[in-house]
Amino acid sequence: MIDCLARQQAAATKRNARPAGVLALVLLMLTLAGCAGTPRLADSTEQALTRQLLLDDVPFHAQRDYQCGPASLAMVLNDAGVDVEVDTLIPQVFLPGRDGSVQPEMLATVRRHGRIPFVIDGRLEALLLELDAGHPVVVMQNLSLPAWPMWHYAVAIGFDLERNELILHSGEEPRRVESFRRFDATWARSERWAFVALPPGELPAGVRPHRAMEAISAFERLQGAETALPAWEALAERFTDNGLVFFGLGNARHATGDASAAIAAFERAVDAQPGLAVAWLNLGLARRDQGDAAGATRALEQAAALPGHWQPHARQALETREER
Repeated sequence: MIDCLARQQAAATKRNARPAGVLALVLLMLTLAGCAGTPRLADSTEQALTRQLLLDDVPFHAQRDYQCGPASLAMVLNDAGVDVEVDTLIPQVFLPGRDGSVQPEMLATVRRHGRIPFVIDGRLEALLLELDAGHPVVVMQNLSLPAWPMWHYAVAIGFDLERNELILHSGEEPRRVESFRRFDATWARSERWAFVALPPGELPAGVRPHRAMEAISAFERLQGAETALPAWEALAERFTDNGLVFFGLGNARHATGDASAAIAAFERAVDAQPGLAVAWLNLGLARRDQGDAAGATRALEQAAALPGHWQPHARQALETREER
């Protein structure tokens, strides 16, 4: 396998160290890493998971020098229905000066191709749950030591709970098998960074509302409200009592010109979270634009009564109404 490296150069004094000493240190650190324990899964998670799983439809693209990032993106984007080649992705995500790809460019490239990147929780059980839901996972590993990192992207595509093994498309090796212990040691050095790339309307198995809202909002800024709307709808179906989720849904609906649906979402937002001043404000403005003067006044008065950043905006909107 050709590792995708983004090497940090050691200081001159370190470069002058005797090779034997450096080698001894490397061997010691690798030995200690190998002694780390196998990550434990919660009993409920282990019972819920398939015992053995392989997403064998995920395509494999062998990486070239320093290009594990584009190769990994091509695999998950192809799996998500995007017809894109590695060569197309290289100039979008590969940074020659860095000899590799960094996380913001990886996520931004996914968005440019019409899919939403959701960064998942940095836990092995979160990764396995995504795989069990049919979602291949891009993972970032450091295949060396913290002081001399060798950053590498791979795509997790399966696991075997009986053997405590993970299966990855990695480097030049399809379906590479790594023990949970070995994988977690290298993954931990990247602070266990990983993401799934999903079409709008499909959510991660272990989605958290605030993190999902951040991902969908970033996608909406690039692709527009109409493209992002299915994602907001799906999130609202998953979290029916989250005021901020319905606030985001209302904004997306309003941006697409569906005023009635936007008002309904803002109403759900304030029902779920009565102290959400910005939702009351947008509800009042939306009702006003629809000619509901009494309803607009009620909502704006609620917003104006709540202290915080949005209070002066609500008061100004009320004053503007009275001047008309």
